[in-house]
Amino acid sequence: MDKTLSKGIQVSLFIVLTVLILYFGKEVLAPIAIASILSMLFVVPSTRLEHKGLPRWASALLSVVILAACLAGLVFLLNWQLQSFAEQLDDMKKNLSQMLSNLQGWIRERSGIAPSEQKAIAEEQIKNGSGNGGMAQQVIAGFFSLSIDVILVFVYTYLFLFYRARLKNFLLKITDLNRRERTLEIVDSASQVAASYMTGLAKMIVTLWILYGIGFTAIGVENALFFAIVCGLLELIPFIGNLTGTAITILGVTAQGGETDMILGVLAIYIVVQFIQTYLLEPLVVGNEVNINPLFTICSLVLAEAVWGIPGLILAIPIAGILKIICDRVPYLQPYGYLIGSDKKPKKPFWKRKAN
Repeated sequence: MDKTLSKGIQVSLFIVLTVLILYFGKEVLAPIAIASILSMLFVVPSTRLEHKGLPRWASALLSVVILAACLAGLVFLLNWQLQSFAEQLDDMKKNLSQMLSNLQGWIRERSGIAPSEQKAIAEEQIKNGSGNGGMAQQVIAGFFSLSIDVILVFVYTYLFLFYRARLKNFLLKITDLNRRERTLEIVDSASQVAASYMTGLAKMIVTLWILYGIGFTAIGVENALFFAIVCGLLELIPFIGNLTGTAITILGVTAQGGETDMILGVLAIYIVVQFIQTYLLEPLVVGNEVNINPLFTICSLVLAEAVWGIPGLILAIPIAGILKIICDRVPYLQPYGYLIGSDKKPKKPFWKRKAN
C-alpha cells in the first residue's frame, strides 16, 4: 500500500513539475512540440523515398518545402479574399455604423446612458488598454514573434527528420535491455497515431472548406471562400473551433448587411455540415486513433490553453493520444491510461448502422 502510494505521489509530482516547465518554457518548447508532431507526418513518406535512393537530407528538405508550400498557399488564399473585403469596406462601415447606432439606442433605453457618454466611456477604455502607441507596438512585436516561431518550426522539422534515427537510438540506449522492444513499440505507435490523426484532420479541413464554400455561396454570402477557410481552419481547435467559425461568419454576414434569412441559412449550413462531419468525415477520414474520453479531452484543452494558448489548443489532442499510448504500455501508468481513455466503440458511417 505504501509503495503504491509512493508511486502515485511521484507521478503527481512529475505532472506538476511538467506543467510548470511547459508554462515557463513556452517560448522554447512550443515550436519544438509543433515541429515534432509535423515531422511525424513525413516519417513514412521520407523512409520510402530513402529506400528508393534519395539521401536523407533531401527527403527531409522536401518535407519542409511541402510544408512551406502549403502555408504559402493558405496565406495566398486568405490575402486574396481580404482584398475583396477591402473593396466592400465602405459599405461595411455604413452597416456597422447603423448597428452601433441601434445598439446605443438600446443601451440608452435600458440604462439611461446617453450616446455621447457611451462614446466617452469606450474611448477611455481603449486609451487605457492601448496606451501611447501600445497597440501598434504589440501588433508589430506579435508579427515578428510569429515569424520567428514559423522559421523555428521549419528548422526543427528538418532536423527531427534528418536525425530521427539518432533520436530513436538515444531512447533505446537509455532504456534497459529487457524494455527496449516495448520502448520501440511505444515510439512507433505514438508516431503512427500522431501522423494518422493529423493527416486525417488535414483531409477533413479541406473537405470542410469545400462544404462550407458551396453552402455559403449557395445562400449568397459575400466572400464565401474566406469564411469557409476560416471555419475549416478553426476545426484545428476541437469543440470550440466550429462554434467560433460560425460566430465569425454570422458577424461578417451582419456587417455586410445580411438579412435574417441569410443568418438562418448560415446556421442551417452549420448544422448540416456538423452532421456530415460527425457521421461521415470523422469515421472515414479522421478515424478513431485518438481514443480519449470527453472529460479528459475538455480538461486537456483547458489546461493546454492556459499553459500554451492557441498552440496548446491545437496540440492538446494528439499529445493526449500519445500520452495514452505511453500509459497503456507502462504497467504502473496503466490506471492513468484507463482514466483518460474511452470505452466507446469506433464510430461507423450512419448508413452502416443497424436499425434497432
